[in-house]
Order: sequence, then structure tokens, then C-alpha cells
Amino acid sequence: MWPESNSTEELLVQVRAGEPEAIDRLLERHREPLRRMIDMRMDAKIQTRIDASDIVQDVMIDASRRLREYLQDPLMPFHLWLRHIARDRIIDAHRRHRVSAKRSVDREQRAAGRVLDHSTVELVAQICDVQLTPAAAATLQELQQQFQAAIAEMDDQDREVVLMRHFEHLSNQDVANSLGLSEPAASMRYLRAMRRLRVLLTDPNASLDDRKD
Repeated sequence: MWPESNSTEELLVQVRAGEPEAIDRLLERHREPLRRMIDMRMDAKIQTRIDASDIVQDVMIDASRRLREYLQDPLMPFHLWLRHIARDRIIDAHRRHRVSAKRSVDREQRAAGRVLDHSTVELVAQICDVQLTPAAAATLQELQQQFQAAIAEMDDQDREVVLMRHFEHLSNQDVANSLGLSEPAASMRYLRAMRRLRVLLTDPNASLDDRKD
């Protein structure tokens, strides 16, 4: 999902050298991955008030303004830095646009995301041991709906690591860096999240206790 890192590093070198067009190229190649990342996490009711592309544009403006600061002390890869800016913008959008002030931003994000692409079907098929044959095409919508319901039931940390690994295609190292964890801890969190997702998909009526380790 995210652009190849070597090309990004080349553009960062050009930005450091003072090539003005390099900034535009650097940000533009991350526009679509950012839009997808944001779209996955926006509450359905918020999506009726603000488009993911609007948040992307805000992120681009903010990143352009703060890019020199990032280059002075790049504590994380560029795409993870953009993600952090985007996460802050998503939270801001939920705070501004949610009608009910009683629900927290974290709970708002439980209903977030339109993770309805081929990656969804592949993941559900893998977990549920379903073969993706042409004859199974009729089950596509059902699989998507099952996944959407299951991902909404997961707690925030588990859902986030599934989205990062399977839909953003981030490495375990990237996940660890983004979440402030050690790589072994990030790996364990991923394995735990996948176990819980499997339970939710294969037994939607399982008790809350059954869904926990």
C-alpha cells in the first residue's frame, strides 16, 4: 500500500538539497495510501459530513509545513510520520463532527472504516478456510459484511494492528515503531488480534469471555 521506501529516500535527499519540486512529488506519491488509511478509520456517520480526501489535503498541508522540522530529526520512516499526522487529523474530525459528546473518540472509531476490498475477502477466506473460486463469488458480500461486523467488535488496539498489517501492509517493525512497542511485543499483539478475529468470524455468538485470551 505504501510507496517503495528507496524511492521515498531519494526524494527526501532531493528535498534536503533544496529541490522545490521534490516536495510535491514526495507528498503526491503518498496521497492515495493516506486516503485509504484514513478511509478505513473514519466513523460511518462522520463520512456523511467530511470526505477522507479533505483530511488528506489537511495532512498534506501540515506535512509540507513541518517537513523541514522532520528532516532535522527523522525519528521514524517518512510514511509512519505521515500516518501520525493523519491519526491526529482523524481524531480532530471525530471531535468536531460527532453530535453526541458522551461517546469517546476511541468508541467512535469502533464503527470506523470501509475495509471492503479484495484484501478483506482474502483475509476472511484464509481465516475461515474458504476457497476463493468463481463459484464463491456470490459469497463476496456476505464475507465483507461478516468481516465488517467482526472488526467493529474488536477493541481498538487489536483492530488497529489488523488494519496496519493486512490492509496497509506494514511490516512488524513499522507496527512496533508506530505503536511505540518492541518488535516482539508488536508480534504478540498481532497474533492475539488474529486469534480474536478468528473467533469473531467463525463463531459470532461466542461470549465475550470466549473472545479473550
